Amino acid sequence: MLLLGIETSCDDTATAVVRDGRTVLANVSTNQDEFHAKYGGIVPEIASRQHVALLSAAVDDALARAALRLDDVDGIAVTAGPGLIGSLVVGVAAAKALAFASGKPLYAVNHLHGHIFAAFLDADVEPAYPFLALLVSGGHSQLVDVRAPAEMQVIGKTRDDAAGEAFDKTARLLGLPFPGGPALERLAAGGDPQRVKFPRHRPDAGTLDMSFSGIKTSVRYFLDGDGGATPPADVAASFQAAVVDVLVDRVERALSARRYAAIVLSGGVAANDALQSAFRAAGERQATRVLIPQRRYCTDNAAMIAAAADRRGERARADALTLSADPNLAF
Repeated sequence: MLLLGIETSCDDTATAVVRDGRTVLANVSTNQDEFHAKYGGIVPEIASRQHVALLSAAVDDALARAALRLDDVDGIAVTAGPGLIGSLVVGVAAAKALAFASGKPLYAVNHLHGHIFAAFLDADVEPAYPFLALLVSGGHSQLVDVRAPAEMQVIGKTRDDAAGEAFDKTARLLGLPFPGGPALERLAAGGDPQRVKFPRHRPDAGTLDMSFSGIKTSVRYFLDGDGGATPPADVAASFQAAVVDVLVDRVERALSARRYAAIVLSGGVAANDALQSAFRAAGERQATRVLIPQRRYCTDNAAMIAAAADRRGERARADALTLSADPNLAF
């Protein structure tokens, strides 16, 4: 089963060709950092216009790298949501046009489902159910109980900022360049994570929800009162440690409540080394298998979209060419 994947939910123009939801034959991704850097964040209109400019070439590039033609693939999988509406519309329109022109089936994929199955790309491992997924990105922070490929339930989520969003906002407070999350991680690598005792959100009884806005606000108040006495690297490391502690705490609480065959870390923030290390340690403490995507599959990519379509059986229920993008697509 060969699927062409298209992902344009935010600012990465991505295409891929994946066999059987696992083997990546081509993975193409172009970020737009240079277009958004001067604004300190992603500008939706710029993102959608860049997708228009890049997507056709990205599709051609993916097919060429896989040594295939469009007629050779068995279907086209596209992110239908959630995400930025302008960006999603570009990807969905392109996928519909390709499906119409080629006669291939069209599969609408939830972007978040893609992240969950990214850990099984180019990996000599198959999902063992049930597994627990910690999905951490710039727009989402969720704990997901995955009982079967098409049977998932969110059992914990952020009540305010996503973890990645908190990273980006704190990076701006520290005067770091865009994109802020990776810049903060690089700065934190040379700092003392115990230097500043930033607060850790504890969940209400009976929930696994998270909150990160308080940590970010604590950093702002600390910087206002510190007067530059504390090295920025120590502030960054201490902030990062607080976020990681909250995420790992929820994972361990979930593992204490229910038995899982494995735990999966996914989403853009999954590329963070400190989080990966703490996540693996939690798995060892709980004697639970740990799965983390290869770094290139942590951030938004089209291979994960094709993989999700295949593994969730989307190919058995192709979508109509009247498919519309949905920026608030439910999980």
